[in-house]
Amino acid sequence: MVGPPRRRRGLAGMSLPVVAISAGDPAGIGPEIVLQAIARPEVRASCTPRVVGSRAILTEVARRLGLPMAPTIDDIPVPLTEIEPGRESAAAGRTAVLAVKHAVALVQAGEADAIATAPLNKAAMAAAGFPYPGHTELLAELAQVRDYTMMLVAGPLRVVHTSTHVSLAEAIRRVTCERIGTVIRVAHRSLRQMGLAQPRIAVAGLNPHAGEGGLFGREEIEHIAPAVAAARAAGIDASGPWPGDTVFFRCARGDFDVVVAQYHDQGHVAVKQAGFDHGVNLTAGLPFFRVSVDHGTAFDIAWQGKASDRSMTEAILLAASLARSKSGA
Repeated sequence: MVGPPRRRRGLAGMSLPVVAISAGDPAGIGPEIVLQAIARPEVRASCTPRVVGSRAILTEVARRLGLPMAPTIDDIPVPLTEIEPGRESAAAGRTAVLAVKHAVALVQAGEADAIATAPLNKAAMAAAGFPYPGHTELLAELAQVRDYTMMLVAGPLRVVHTSTHVSLAEAIRRVTCERIGTVIRVAHRSLRQMGLAQPRIAVAGLNPHAGEGGLFGREEIEHIAPAVAAARAAGIDASGPWPGDTVFFRCARGDFDVVVAQYHDQGHVAVKQAGFDHGVNLTAGLPFFRVSVDHGTAFDIAWQGKASDRSMTEAILLAASLARSKSGA
């Protein structure tokens, strides 16, 4: 493991935040998009990157693709012979999870100011004995928080979710007044941490036309509207339920600051339409800022130099920006 980097200074003389960057599943595109991203001048001007991952893998990927090597690496050792690009394995899953755990330890110890993460592979994680649905649940456990949610960002569009990686039938069961209220409060706190004094939160309906007064379902009447009313009574600028086929467009044009989606695809489709290759994912509710790419490991093109680093670059830039806003820099 290389020692911690010195905090560099930007053009204005201000100390740059340190962003711990976990390199993701080493058999996927994580190592190459991290190396590409941290070589970009705008990234180097915004933060001091501290990459967490396998030095052997990063070195091999840099050699194969002609990429500059990371100046600072916190090594998560794994033999090069145990990792095959594009192949799911327990060794790769273990390396990826240990990198995330180390990145969290850095920010908890004050050695980093925010975290940016490259993609994991859920099956590889499970094979290694870490059966988490994704980054979000792993991070919540490490941070010991109970109330959290995924927040997707693509330009002006921000989306949080009542539920994510569950079946549609289970997602409907999770549309409760309690859960929606929790997501509204988490989104409100997170946006205030991001600098919005009074966030405007729109809550999407579950059913077509937001239930049409009960004609197409009663979830809006029995759960969503009461959650919105309770939030408003607590001083939160929440509104809805709004029809799901228009509320995301309205947020993107500036009517709202975030939309509470009721299930995974309702929110993800809107965000991926708004910014398929540059959307990012935040974990709202953590005591630190964590931003990730909004795509997977892309095993089919791993280590081939075909992957775009745009989402990784945006994730690092946003993590650095949020760290600066928190510090007042």
